[in-house]
Amino acid sequence: MRIKAIILPIGSALAAAATASPPPLISPMPPLPATQAAAEQQVATRADAVNRLTVPVSIAGRGPYHFVVDTGAERTVISRELATMLALKPGGPVTMLSMSGIDQVQTAIVTGLQLSREPISDIRAPMLAEADLSAPGLLGIDSLATKRVVMDFREGRISIVEADQPEQRMSDEIVVRARRRYGQLVLVDADVEGERVAVIIDTGSQTSVGNEALRLRLRRADAIGALRPTSVISVMGKEIPAYYTQAEKVRIGGITVKKMPIVFAEAKPFEALGLTGRPALLLGIDVLRTFDRVSVDFANKRVRFLLPTPGARLPGTRLAAR
Repeated sequence: MRIKAIILPIGSALAAAATASPPPLISPMPPLPATQAAAEQQVATRADAVNRLTVPVSIAGRGPYHFVVDTGAERTVISRELATMLALKPGGPVTMLSMSGIDQVQTAIVTGLQLSREPISDIRAPMLAEADLSAPGLLGIDSLATKRVVMDFREGRISIVEADQPEQRMSDEIVVRARRRYGQLVLVDADVEGERVAVIIDTGSQTSVGNEALRLRLRRADAIGALRPTSVISVMGKEIPAYYTQAEKVRIGGITVKKMPIVFAEAKPFEALGLTGRPALLLGIDVLRTFDRVSVDFANKRVRFLLPTPGARLPGTRLAAR
């Protein structure tokens, strides 16, 4: 098995994982108290053919262009093709971290990128080939720092709103608090097979990626099964070895995910986050879409998970109650 991954600064995979693994199981803790629902401003969005999340954005009043929403990527990226078409000014080279290492990449100055209420001031965005991005661009956390990303998988849409807008609350919603680390939100109340782990919500990754510290900890505890060799290819075309397995039990706050696919790789983004010495996990879209809704609030440092509605899940999804 090979996983084609695009890992951007503190970044995440735009991946297609060639695996026939069953979908993960979700076991809820007792529901939280009900709260008053609030109106929410929404931006029309869609999910593309490979289940990556995209949102229409405008640049200097032109568009819309469907950018991939990647909560694991530090920087917003634009395709070379779109930058050329819009005649964007060059921003000079930057050092970009990929899954396999560090490379120099040319940038463009993106002016007036608009997601919701207010346009974002100039962004110095790395330029990559549209064929590698499979999209005109990618929204990283530099564009989302004051926003709330709401992924409604039951309705098949995603919203990006200002974090000060009221948020709808549901009785069976579970809230997990996060800490900020180099701009990224890290969930610390989590474990894999009983081993404590730092979790990063990564909407750009098709499957979850664990670091070497997590793999070694689980192997020493004899807590995971056989590891299948695979490889991860960065956007720069470089390949690094990896291993694929399935975790029987992953806990994130008051939620338990069963039979969760994980790819282990000594990926450079973990090093950039200072997470090489402790178990860490990029939580991919395959797990996120087993919920009815996931809300990632960067400004207020919390993630809300709405538990699946029985009978309203994607085909093949199985649920287990505690």
